[in-house]
Amino acid sequence: MTSLLKTSLLPLVAALVLAGCAGAPFTPAAAPAAPVAFKEDGAARFANVGPAEAQPRGAWWTVFSDPVLDDLVLRAAANNTDLQQAAARVQAARALLRDAQADLLPQVNASLGASRATIQPGLGAAPGQASNLGTTGLAASWEPDFFGKLSKAKNAAALDAQSREAALQSTRLVVQSDVAQAYFELRALDAEREIVRQTVAAYADTLRLTERRYQAGDVAELDLARVQAEVAATNSQALALDRERALHEHALAVLLGELPTQFSLAPADWNGALPGVPAGVPSTVLARRPDVASAQLAMQAAEARAGVARLAWFPDVSLTANGGYASTDIGDLFKWSARAWGVGALLSLPVFDGGRREAGIQTANAQWDIAAATYREQVLGAFRDVEDQLASLRLLSDQAGAQKVAVDASTRATVLSDARYRNGLVSQLELLDARRSELANRRVAVQVRAAQYQATVGLIRALGGGWGQGTEGSGSAGA
Repeated sequence: MTSLLKTSLLPLVAALVLAGCAGAPFTPAAAPAAPVAFKEDGAARFANVGPAEAQPRGAWWTVFSDPVLDDLVLRAAANNTDLQQAAARVQAARALLRDAQADLLPQVNASLGASRATIQPGLGAAPGQASNLGTTGLAASWEPDFFGKLSKAKNAAALDAQSREAALQSTRLVVQSDVAQAYFELRALDAEREIVRQTVAAYADTLRLTERRYQAGDVAELDLARVQAEVAATNSQALALDRERALHEHALAVLLGELPTQFSLAPADWNGALPGVPAGVPSTVLARRPDVASAQLAMQAAEARAGVARLAWFPDVSLTANGGYASTDIGDLFKWSARAWGVGALLSLPVFDGGRREAGIQTANAQWDIAAATYREQVLGAFRDVEDQLASLRLLSDQAGAQKVAVDASTRATVLSDARYRNGLVSQLELLDARRSELANRRVAVQVRAAQYQATVGLIRALGGGWGQGTEGSGSAGA
C-alpha cells in the first residue's frame, strides 16, 4: 500500500519541483519615478496615488461659457463612433470575465438520447444483438482550483475589463477635447475671415479712390494695377480661408457622428473669455489620467497571465459524476433497475510536451514586458503633455501681449498712411505696405489666441479632465 501511494504521488511531486524551477520571479521595467515638481509650474507637486479612472470628470468644457460648444460635446457623446467602439469593447471584456468566472463553478449537463447498436449484457437483450437503446441522465464536472490557475485567469479577465473601462473614459476625454479644439479652430477661422473681408473692403475703397485719381490723371496706371493686384490677392486669401473652414466643419461633423452634408455651424463672433489656469495644477496627474490607468491595469492583467502560464507545470485535477437511466425498452427507461451511475477523478500531467509550457511562459513574460513598457510610455507621455501645455500657455501669454502691441502699432500706421495718401503726401506703396502689415499682425493675433484655447484644452486633457475639484456649474474645470 505504501509503495502504491508513493507511486501515485510521484507525478505530483515532480510537477511541484518543475513548477518551482519554472516560477522564477520576472520583473518588467518599472515606471519612471515622479519628479518633485513640474518644470513649468514649481507650485505643482506630484503625488503617487492609486488609479482613479472611474472618477467623474464633470462637464469641464463649461469653463469656456459657450452654449454652442456645450451642445456639440453632448451630441458627440451620443453619436461618436470611437465612443461606440470603446463601449462595445467594454461589453466584450465583461463577457469574457463572466466566462472566466464560470470556469470556477461546477458544470452540469442533462442528456436524453436514443440509438441503435449492439447491446451490452444486462440491458435486456442478448449479447451482440442489435437493438434500440434509450438513455437519459445528468453529468457533472468540476475542476478544483488547487493551485490558483483559474483564479488567476479570472483576475486577469477582471483587470482586462477594468482596463477597457478606463480606455472608454480616455476615449470620452479625447473626443470631448477634439470637439472643443475643432470648434475653437472654426471660430478662429471665422475671426480670420472677418479680418480679411474687412481688409478687402478697405482695399476696394482704396481702389475706387485710385481709379478716380487715375481718371483725373493724378496717378499712373502702375498705381492702379498695384491696388487691383492687392484686391485680388486678398480675395484669394479669403477664398482659401473659406475652403479651410469648410474642411474643418466637415471634420467636426464626423467627430459628432453626423453626416457632413447635413451639418453646418453658422459663423459667429468669438468673444468668449479664455479661462485662467490657477497656480499649481493638480498633483495627481497619474491617478486621474484614464489612459495611464488603462495601461497600468493592462500591465497587471499581463502579470496575472504570466502567473497562469507558470502554473501550467502543475497537474490538472477534475472531478466528474454522472447518473441516469438506460434501457432497450422505452417503457422501462425510468425504472429503478435501469439506473446507471458513476463518479471519477482525473489527474492530468503532461510528461513531455516538446517545450510547449516553457514557450508559453516565455510568451506570457514577453507580453508582460510589452505591457510594462507601454505603461512606462504612457507615464512619460503624461508628464510631457502637462509640461508641453504649461510651457505653451506661458509663452503664448507673452506672445499675445507682444502681438497686441504689434497690432495696435500697425493699425495706427495704416490710419496715418491712409490719411497721408488721400492728401497726396505719401506714395501708394507706403499705404499698401501699412495695410499688409496690419493684416498680417491681426491674423497672427487671432492665431495666437486660437493657440491659447488649444493649449488650454490640451492642458485639461493632459490632466485627465480638469485642473480643479469643482463640479458642473462651479465655474472651474471639472475634476
